Amino acid sequence: MAAGGAADAQARFGHSVKGLLTEKVTSCGTDVIALTKQVLKGSRSAESCVQLLGQAARNMVMQEDAILHSEDSLRKMAIITTHLQYQQEAIQKNVEQSSNLQDQLSHLLK
Repeated sequence: MAAGGAADAQARFGHSVKGLLTEKVTSCGTDVIALTKQVLKGSRSAESCVQLLGQAARNMVMQEDAILHSEDSLRKMAIITTHLQYQQEAIQKNVEQSSNLQDQLSHLLK
């Protein structure tokens, strides 16, 4: 009977070891799943950051192009302003000359 009791104890010990191993394997599996989810979440987060940085870079390039275009437009407007000032001065001189001519004509016609 002692041999039967020992065999029974070994069987119970074997079942408890199997139970502990099953628990540990289940626990490790759960930990691996949680770790995988965290890695994937971090990966998606990193992809999001990369996408946002890419979009920010594209926006910056577009803004830079807009700024360069604006600077070019301002230079052209400055040139146009200068030309308009020259034309205004020429018109003023012509008006003054016209006024002088009118005075001379009216003096001649008297």
